[in-house]
Amino acid sequence: MKTIGALLWEPGTKSGWSVEEIEIDPPKSREVRVKLAASGICHSDDHVDTGDIPLDWAPIIGGHEGAGVIEELGPDVTGFEVGDHVVLSFLPSCGSCRMCTIGRSNMCERGAGVLGGFAPDGTHRIHARGQGVGPFSYLGTFSPYVVVNIDSCVKIDKDIPLDKAALIGCGVPTGWGSSVYAADIQLGDTVVVIGTGGVGMNAVQGARHKGAKNIVTIDPVEFKRDMAKQFGATQTVENFDQCREVVDHLTNGQGADVVIITVDIAYGHLLNPAQEMTRRGGTLVLTSAAPVTQRDVPFDLFTFAMSGKRLQGTLYGSTTARRDIPLITDMYRRGEFKLDELITKTYKLEDINTAFKDMREGKNIRGVIMYDE
Repeated sequence: MKTIGALLWEPGTKSGWSVEEIEIDPPKSREVRVKLAASGICHSDDHVDTGDIPLDWAPIIGGHEGAGVIEELGPDVTGFEVGDHVVLSFLPSCGSCRMCTIGRSNMCERGAGVLGGFAPDGTHRIHARGQGVGPFSYLGTFSPYVVVNIDSCVKIDKDIPLDKAALIGCGVPTGWGSSVYAADIQLGDTVVVIGTGGVGMNAVQGARHKGAKNIVTIDPVEFKRDMAKQFGATQTVENFDQCREVVDHLTNGQGADVVIITVDIAYGHLLNPAQEMTRRGGTLVLTSAAPVTQRDVPFDLFTFAMSGKRLQGTLYGSTTARRDIPLITDMYRRGEFKLDELITKTYKLEDINTAFKDMREGKNIRGVIMYDE
């Protein structure tokens, strides 16, 4: 079928996205075609445009946060039917590899190829200008239609609004799980969240769900500081110096139990100020993606080791998609999880470059591309 998509023809050059005609093949074995309702605008796609995530191939169709309705089944599909509502997970889970079987599906072996430029079977489903197009994270949600493997699909109840559900494919569980699983926040903890965009705001929600007593956020954007209070922040500041003063006051100088880094780009110089705010025996969680070439990290190793602190990396918030995506939708239904408030502004696909500009300028918690019904 023919439709449109947003493509990068020169990744790493900041040339922006080209919205043009694409052709999508029918689904093959264990694949479905999904008509999307919406796609989130996430910084990870921008990393490909800027070169922080370098690719040696092109073109790429971006987008990895999406939700929609299954329209067509390929051969050998089980567990899904036409008409099912699904969230597309930016990392697949096969259910049978070692990581999946030990409950760590965010580290599924199939996920290693999400930036390889092909569908999981090594071929293309998308074509443009006579060339095969590689989908970001096997998805490519910057198009109203996608053909994806069922390992990337999670079924949700039909009463959940699809435009809100789209965010649960990446940013929401990544932030929320950073608090709930990776940080393992305990009741009464003092938590610092550095950066309150589409990921950090959900780390705030996760800290609230785990019963943190104090949730302090750092963000230079006043709008985001104000919004963080709606999501559960108890104090909001705009820089590290202000945060240290607040945390010292709250903890009698002991430091935060947990510090979570959820900034747009994880540059190396951020880690040491974050660990300085972490108490002895506390946990520093690095959620943000760093530039692939980032190697220099000024870090007080002596103090870190002698203080018994833990530096924890996390992918997808250490969540399990098939368990946690339905869980989050259940909490949303009960009024215990904020999704509506995450969406600051919606855009048409043709306005995708404006959406990314607004993201970089800190105007949105999450921008969302909406597709016509």
